[in-house]
Amino acid sequence: MQISVMVNLRARRGSERIARACQAEIPSAQVHMSRSMGDLQRFTAALGDAPPELIVSAGGDGTALALINTWRASAGTVELPGAAALGLLPLGTGNGWANAVGAPSWRKALATLGDLVRRPASALPRRRFDLVEVEGLVGPFAGTGWDAELIDDFNAQKTGPGILPARYRKGLAGYLQGLFLRTIPRNLSRRALAEVEITNTGEDALTVDEAGRVVPLPGGEHGKVLYRGPASVCGAGTASEWGFGFRAFPFAGVMPRRLHLRIYSGTAAEATLRMSALWRGEHPLPKMHNWLVTSCHAVFSRPVPFQVGGDRLGMREAVDYGLAGGHVDLLDWTALRAH
Repeated sequence: MQISVMVNLRARRGSERIARACQAEIPSAQVHMSRSMGDLQRFTAALGDAPPELIVSAGGDGTALALINTWRASAGTVELPGAAALGLLPLGTGNGWANAVGAPSWRKALATLGDLVRRPASALPRRRFDLVEVEGLVGPFAGTGWDAELIDDFNAQKTGPGILPARYRKGLAGYLQGLFLRTIPRNLSRRALAEVEITNTGEDALTVDEAGRVVPLPGGEHGKVLYRGPASVCGAGTASEWGFGFRAFPFAGVMPRRLHLRIYSGTAAEATLRMSALWRGEHPLPKMHNWLVTSCHAVFSRPVPFQVGGDRLGMREAVDYGLAGGHVDLLDWTALRAH
């Protein structure tokens, strides 16, 4: 089996030491290091010349998405060359997409890949993912509201005021510090939530009943307004996790070629009281609204922060969520360990 590895040296735990460990554990692999977009572009260009069976992205969710978006920009498709699978080696912060397929620590992952290289490509267990497309970018999730604010607050708390020592501010503890010292207090002080109107621009919408069953949505036809009202979070996902085990989109993937669109209309105080249930993706939840759609148009009453795949893209008053053409096959670490 041919394996190509790209190690993002700018990821939270990315380093030349890990690149050397990749080469030592998988001697036959092509191991590349990336410090810039230029490095990534050269890596993806080389993939088209001699496609491997497995492409390993060693970094965070953002690294994998940068790889896919860079490949898509040149090849016109999110599907990787030669029907290659994408293996995620978690070196980032949240690692939500990697968690969704059971990716182990990088050390365990490398040991597994060292054994896997001697097997035929047909032995690769895969899990297929559709992707959300927004403004020409693709990812397993995208959204507006608190989730996008938290990205800024996480980065700001790394060097700003806080109660945690600097060494604890880069992981989950840092996210929680940003959440409780910045995101929640800011939203508690706001007089009113932004309003949003969601119009279905795709196939007839589905929803999820109280038992978690997918059912048709009366009045959810193409062109109909699905929701009009307050929104603290308005996001869409094709993977269940946002990061750190937070199941932001628990019904993602239940129906192929559908986005799980969610709106939470509760206040910051209500969300804080229900933090545990929100984190676990419990259903049903008061003031949580769920749809399964192929595309929709969201218009907000004021500019709101917006992110795709965990990368903040600025403020928006309108967003179009849609399905990207094609799909991506991830190496299913959970199935791999089971065999």
